Amino acid sequence: MVDTPWFTDLFHGTRPARLDIEGVSWGVDRAQPILHPLVASAEPGEVLAIVGPNGAGKSTLLRCLYRFYRPVTGKVRLDGEDIWAMSPRQVARRIATVLQEPASDFGLTVAEVIELGLTPHAKSWNTSTSDYADVEAALALLELDRFASRQFGSLSGGEKQRVMIARALVQRPDVLILDEPTNHLDIRHQLEILELLEALPCTVIVSLHDLALASAHAQKILVLDGGKAAASGEPSKILTPERIRKTFAVETAIDTHPATGRPRFSFHLQR
Repeated sequence: MVDTPWFTDLFHGTRPARLDIEGVSWGVDRAQPILHPLVASAEPGEVLAIVGPNGAGKSTLLRCLYRFYRPVTGKVRLDGEDIWAMSPRQVARRIATVLQEPASDFGLTVAEVIELGLTPHAKSWNTSTSDYADVEAALALLELDRFASRQFGSLSGGEKQRVMIARALVQRPDVLILDEPTNHLDIRHQLEILELLEALPCTVIVSLHDLALASAHAQKILVLDGGKAAASGEPSKILTPERIRKTFAVETAIDTHPATGRPRFSFHLQR
């Protein structure tokens, strides 16, 4: 997927950004925060994977990072600038998101949904030939060519997920934020999407349930537990049997995959 001419064509002008999370917390009630103050960062071009059990605060944190939730405390900085000091359009030009929630299609075709990713950079309502070349490149890169004229609502969950990733890519983001992007995808497309994310010329922040995928494709892991940062660092140092036992309440055996040389995880319940 990555070794294609469309890959280079699509990412002209992309500049990976640094994103800093400085004491960010959030909650409807200040006395009972969902997300407790935490500090973390993603270096330019890095893949930061956020992992943790259900209810750990992963989606809440991501919503703070793409300017949906305003933090109760702390700041989110993009190359040193507070994202809440930027306009929504400025943020949309630099940060793209792929969410868990099914997208509304409003009767649009697949190509039209992907074309929406051009909106933050558009100078008018008309799509130029060069802009539409980005849509065609995204269609090809995500193997969606044959669906271009199909109604978005007619697709399977996995196909819709790939369309939403394509829409985010045509934004040419400096930071790409994804909330469980491998949901609904079959095994092959899970692996392809994670390899694509690892190769992108932008900073990637992604929440994942699959610890093996997180370990294999991220340069840094942030473990959340109970709305707090439990650990952060290199995957090999963070995703240990001890840490996994404490956070997920399962036992883990870790060895090396004979084909890829990457860590392989086997889980079983505590007795």
